[in-house]
Amino acid sequence: GIYILANKERFGGQIKKILYAVFKTERANNLLSDIRFIDKTFGGFLSGKILDSFIIGVICFVCLQFIGTPYPVLISVIVGFTNIIPFFGPFIGAIPSIILILMVNPIQSLYFAIFVFALQQFDGNILGPKILGDKTGLSSFWVIFAITLFGGYWGFVGMVIGVPIFAVIYHLVQELIMKGLKRTGYIPTSEEADISKLN
Repeated sequence: GIYILANKERFGGQIKKILYAVFKTERANNLLSDIRFIDKTFGGFLSGKILDSFIIGVICFVCLQFIGTPYPVLISVIVGFTNIIPFFGPFIGAIPSIILILMVNPIQSLYFAIFVFALQQFDGNILGPKILGDKTGLSSFWVIFAITLFGGYWGFVGMVIGVPIFAVIYHLVQELIMKGLKRTGYIPTSEEADISKLN
């Protein structure tokens, strides 16, 4: 992996030459455009989500220290780590944490449940959108669908990488549809053009 990263420009140039040697110029340009989109989608989503989860973990630790919750480091790591999974991650992290705190201090588990709910509202409505923006271009329905589908096949890893994988597949299918429409000469109305977008 280190050797590949150290020589990525060289490998990129070689792949580009191979594409232009094997395919016609237009086809090679399209393939390079798709590769750039895949890199942007995966890189942007994963790096943004890791940064978002790290910030949530730090905020969680500081607040748990303030309210006196037991095991603040362990709980913060669980909450931050599971936050990488969109939508379901906060619940996956909160449930075992609440059970753990409940065994030590039932009142603190109630405080923690309220705090985690508030924290995830902050993350979902303010912090997450600021960091991630619209990295995938998928609507909420397709995000949940991707997490469910890939999580069912690949477990935790599928839940993490399922959204960018599905975003790439969706983008490629959308491009094929638009090319087909151009080939047949069909011109979508402005309303249909809006519907053809990912949202």
